Amino acid sequence: MTNLPIYVNIKTCLTPFINITMSDCLLLNTDGQPVSLLPVSTLTWQDAIRYMVLEKGNVLAWHDDWVVRSARWETPVPAVIMLKEYMKPKMTVRYSKSNVFLRDLYVCQYCGITVPKKLATLDHVLPLSHGGKTAYENTVTACSKCNSAKGNDKRVRPKKAPHRPSYFELVEKRKRYPFDFKHEEWRMYIET
Repeated sequence: MTNLPIYVNIKTCLTPFINITMSDCLLLNTDGQPVSLLPVSTLTWQDAIRYMVLEKGNVLAWHDDWVVRSARWETPVPAVIMLKEYMKPKMTVRYSKSNVFLRDLYVCQYCGITVPKKLATLDHVLPLSHGGKTAYENTVTACSKCNSAKGNDKRVRPKKAPHRPSYFELVEKRKRYPFDFKHEEWRMYIET
């Protein structure tokens, strides 16, 4: 791979965590596992080609019928890349509404019903108007009916006290839900 007419931005290659719906290539660590499942470690097709050109990883699978071309060079687009050097995964969990829903397994913490992802709401146990904070320890998943009924009442408590989840707790819970696969090859590296 010499004289490849591709612009390579090293800084871009060091930021592999992109939303799965916007990405085209699964990024695996040297152990064959995704670098992260929260969110799934993926790359855009442009970054995947940069990794390939810079020899930062080995391509394990290619997208079928997807080739990119320049004036003097062409390549199929990688679907799965395994890093050549181990990247230490981040074990911290950032606060987000989707992580609260995942922690609670999409179950309303007041009535106990399972709430569809699109209808789940975030409730502050101690309302913001009473000094509550937006943090794992003060937010829970609620159905819209319970959230409306609770309103601004700080005396209403969830069945289970909210807590800050660990990375491993969220990963195990995330594995219970289906992943959206851009390429069929991803399935063998993500599903257990």
